[in-house]
Amino acid sequence: MKTLIVTGGSAGIGLQIARRLAVDGNEVVLVGRSTDRLTAAELSLAADGLTCRTASLDVRDADAVNDLVENLPQVDGVVNNAAGNFTARTADMSLNGFRAVVEISLYGTFNFSTAVARRLIADGRPGAMCNIITTYAWTGAPGVAHSAAAKAGMLAFTKSVGREWGEHGIRVNAVAPGFVPTDSATAHILSSPAAADRMLGLIPLARFGRTEEIADAVGFLMSDQASYITGSVLTVDGGRSLGVSMHDAARKDEPS
Repeated sequence: MKTLIVTGGSAGIGLQIARRLAVDGNEVVLVGRSTDRLTAAELSLAADGLTCRTASLDVRDADAVNDLVENLPQVDGVVNNAAGNFTARTADMSLNGFRAVVEISLYGTFNFSTAVARRLIADGRPGAMCNIITTYAWTGAPGVAHSAAAKAGMLAFTKSVGREWGEHGIRVNAVAPGFVPTDSATAHILSSPAAADRMLGLIPLARFGRTEEIADAVGFLMSDQASYITGSVLTVDGGRSLGVSMHDAARKDEPS
């Protein structure tokens, strides 16, 4: 049995990833900041006959991350899903707001990845990591420059350490989800039926993604079925990122 850590695992996509990994027979460690949310997540998994460990900490706290990883009986990998985000015009964004998002997503990924890598190398064990990024890491997107910068950093980090840690049998990949209407995402992005229709019109498969579909992609990359894959990005967005510039230009040319 493998022990896999999932950060930001108390709700939404993170919780569904944890569920998939547990169904696959792994021991899962859920990491989040809220003890109450972690308890609720644990109960949700228990309702499906699944078990997990939980750890309440801030992924930006390198000492807390190191303590967790060092004290677990066994570690085989991590899914870096914890993220912060909000929409704002970049010119109006505060440095603190930019910093918070970058530190949660990028610094948190660095903290957990390096802690797990050190543990795996010391134990002489292979391992797997999966970083949850986004397609606007390479397409860009207005209103989320802070998140795009953080996710682009995660993408470069994925490829860099995938190359560096391969000699130790540590695989590092990423999943780039498209829009998945979780409660949080819906509240911030789908502000009206028109917004939903407009977004759907840009997706070749003509529907939004499901948390289960993102979890399936992560489950594959974390499994031995992906044993010869490292430094790769699996895009799960229904084709939304294909021809994104052309679509944007077409919208600008439409009559007002």
